Amino acid sequence: MENKPIARTLRLLAQLMELHEVNPFKIKSIANAAFKVDKLPFAIASKPLDELEKIDGIGKSLAAKIAELLTTGTMIELDELLAATPPGVVEMMGIKGIGPKKIAVIWHDLNIETVGELFYACNENRLIEAKGFGLKTQEEIRKAIEFRMASNGKFLYSQVEPLVAGLQEQLQKILPDAAMMVCGQYRRRCEIVTELCLVIGSGDPQEDIGVLQQENPIQNIRVEQNTMSGETENGLLISIVLTDTADFYKEVFIQTGNQEHVDAVLKRIHDTDFQPETEEEIYQEAGLPYIEPELREGAAIIKKATEAELPTLIVYDDLLGTLHNHSIWSDGVNTLEEMALYCRDTLQLQYLGICDHSKSAFYAKGLSIERVLQQHEEIDHINKKTPGFHIFKGIESDILSDGSLDYPDEILQRFDFIVASVHSNLKMAEEKATARLIKAIENPYTTILGHPTGRLLLSRNGYSIDYKKVIDACAANGVVIEINANPLRLDLDWRWHQYALDQGVWLSVNPDAHRNEGFLDMHYGILAARKGGLYKERCLNALSLTEIEQRFASRKANASTISNK
Repeated sequence: MENKPIARTLRLLAQLMELHEVNPFKIKSIANAAFKVDKLPFAIASKPLDELEKIDGIGKSLAAKIAELLTTGTMIELDELLAATPPGVVEMMGIKGIGPKKIAVIWHDLNIETVGELFYACNENRLIEAKGFGLKTQEEIRKAIEFRMASNGKFLYSQVEPLVAGLQEQLQKILPDAAMMVCGQYRRRCEIVTELCLVIGSGDPQEDIGVLQQENPIQNIRVEQNTMSGETENGLLISIVLTDTADFYKEVFIQTGNQEHVDAVLKRIHDTDFQPETEEEIYQEAGLPYIEPELREGAAIIKKATEAELPTLIVYDDLLGTLHNHSIWSDGVNTLEEMALYCRDTLQLQYLGICDHSKSAFYAKGLSIERVLQQHEEIDHINKKTPGFHIFKGIESDILSDGSLDYPDEILQRFDFIVASVHSNLKMAEEKATARLIKAIENPYTTILGHPTGRLLLSRNGYSIDYKKVIDACAANGVVIEINANPLRLDLDWRWHQYALDQGVWLSVNPDAHRNEGFLDMHYGILAARKGGLYKERCLNALSLTEIEQRFASRKANASTISNK
C-alpha cells in the first residue's frame, strides 16, 4: 500500500472521530500523522513496526494502527466508526467546504443522511436554519454538490492511462493476432475522458465478438452489430469496435477525431470505397498533410493544414530543463540537492528552476526574506558542486488581492526568475480576477504567469478571467504563460494555447513538482501542450542552459532598469 491511501485512511479516521466527538487530542494526533505520512519521501509500508514508531508524528499507538492497516487492509476502530455512521453521511465528507462539525449538525439536527437529501435541503433553504450555517455557506455547499454530480462518469486522463494499458494487454491476450488501437478522447489526449474507445481489426468481427463475450474483459456487456459496449469496475464507459482488417485504419480515423473533423476530412475524399493502409493515406487522399490525433478537434485545423501552417508538435525529449518546483524549503519533500541530482542523472536535464512558496503562503512554509537569502546561499553551493547542471533561483510569488507581488523590489531582483500565481481569495468576479492578473503581469520582475485560472479538474472550477486580455497583457510585457503539468491542473487550458502563440507569447511546461516523482508530470504537460499546438521553438524550458541563462539575465536587467526609473 502506498503512502497516499494510508494517509487518506488516517484522515478519514480522524474525520469520523471528530464527527462522533471522540477525544480531541487523539483526533489531532491522527490528523497530524495523516499529514506527515502523505509527505514522507519513502514508502512507509516498507518499514518494520519498530521503525514506524520512530517516525516523527507517529509514535507507538499510531504505528500499531498503520501496521494493522497494512496487514488487514483496514482498522478495527475505523470499521466500528463506519458501522455507526450512515453511508451517505460518510459520503458528505468528500464534499468540499463542509467539515465533520458541520456534517454533525446536518446529520443530528436536520436528520439528513444522504447527499441527495442535502442537495434538496439546500434548494429548500433549510440549511440556513441550522446552527453555524448561513445563506452563503448553504450556497457554497449547493454548488459543491452540483459540481460533484456533474463529475460523475468523468475521469482525468492520468486516471485512465493505467486502465488503458491493462485493458489493451488483456484484449491482446484474448485476440493475439488482432490489430488494435485506442481512439477517441484518449488518443486526442483530452484532459477529461468520459468514454474509452478501442478499434480492433479482425478477420471475422462476429466470431471475435463472441470470443470477447465469453472472456468478459469489461462489465455490463452490451452488443450491437460489431460494437461491444460496457464499463470498467470504476464506471468508465468502454466501446470496442470490431471491423474487417481491410477497414481498420479507416475506422481508427473515424473513431479518433471529433465528428466535425472527421466529416470535414471525409468530404474531401471522393472514392468512398477507398481502403487505406495507414492514416497518412487518408489525409493524402483528402489532399492534406497528416494531422496529429491531438489536433483533430474540429475543422479549423484543416485550414492551417491547407496553408502549410501545421506545427511540428513538441515532444517530451525537447524539454531540456524543468521550472516551477518546490523543495523542503517550503512544502516539498526532497532537498535541493536531491532534486538537482535526480534531474541531472535520472531525467538527463540541464537545469532545475526552484520556486518555493513566497512569504504570504504561510500554510506552505513560505519563505521569509531571511530564508530566501539562506536558500540562495545553498543554491550557490550546490551549483559549484554540479558542473554542467544549474539550479536557477526562482520563487512562486503570491499575487496578492490587489495584484502586487509579496516581496519588495530589492528582494525580487535577487531571483533569476519569478513565477507569479494566485493562491488566495479565489472567489472573484471575472473583471476583478482579470485586473488582478494583469497588474501582476505588468510587474517587470514577473517572468512566468503560474496556473492562470487556479482550476483543479473535476474538483474546483477556476476563477473566470478574460483570457484574451490576460494573454494580450503577457504578450505586451514579455511574460511567459505556464502550462501547469500537474494532471489535476493542466492550466493554461489547451484551448487557449493557439491564441497565445498567435500573439507571440511563449509557454512553459512546468510540473509544479513537490517531490522527485512529480517531475514525471511533465509527461501530462507535454500531452496538453501538443493538444494546444505548442512547438519547441516557443517553449521556454526547451531552451538550452546557455539560452535560458541569457534570457533570464536579459529579463532581470530590463526589470532593474524599469524599477530604477
